[in-house]
Amino acid sequence: MLERKVKTVRALERGLDVLLEVQTRRGVSLHELHQSLHLSKATLLRMLLTLGRKGLIWQRLADGAYLPHVGAAARGTGSAVEHIAEIASPYMKALSTKVAWPSVLGVPRLDHMEILETNSPLFRLDSAILGPVGVKLSYIHTATGRAYLAACDDSEREAIIARLRPKDAALSSEEDLRVILQETRERGYALREPLHPWPDRSKQLVLRDGRRSMAVAITARGAPVATLNLTWPAKRGTDEAVMHRHLDALHQTAKAIGQALADQ
Repeated sequence: MLERKVKTVRALERGLDVLLEVQTRRGVSLHELHQSLHLSKATLLRMLLTLGRKGLIWQRLADGAYLPHVGAAARGTGSAVEHIAEIASPYMKALSTKVAWPSVLGVPRLDHMEILETNSPLFRLDSAILGPVGVKLSYIHTATGRAYLAACDDSEREAIIARLRPKDAALSSEEDLRVILQETRERGYALREPLHPWPDRSKQLVLRDGRRSMAVAITARGAPVATLNLTWPAKRGTDEAVMHRHLDALHQTAKAIGQALADQ
């Protein structure tokens, strides 16, 4: 008996090639896909849009990279933080339509916070450039770090402070840090001010970059998992004016991200 010759579906085949390329590289640009698959960018964009709508890939705001969807099976591995970025990204895009200044999403590491995502490319301002993904931020000298340090439980906070404490740290300086964190908890958001003397990473940058920032913790299932900030040039607005206009939107976005993570 002769086998029937069945043709493959070329469009489906090409779409799967795109998906496999994204999954293999774990982050790829449109130009890189164009170079490796030799498909027109218009065709690739249609395929990427389709794959995105089916929940198989997502596009990072920070650099436009396409990344694979992080499924439930992978969340217990090193992909857990990528899942946070995937969930948060559309909420950060929506936030960019409500406020005048950009944000970063940060997650805790041993002795620093790491930027996972930023919506700054959506703002056409030189002063709005934040990131890139992977930048390490101080727990002590940034609003992003202070928001997490104030929100985490006592044992985690003590472990982080122990890692950051200089060998010659004055007792009063540690007391000052604890006061800053207590004030942060009481008001529900973090600021860069007041300055602190410990020579942690980011201190000199914070002193000279001419920016202001506020941040709130993102909580899922009762525990902080990340922080979301808002950054603006100091010359463009006082803390009070920016907070009056945008703090509620920042809180609402962080709450929505936390709820979305908890629902997964």
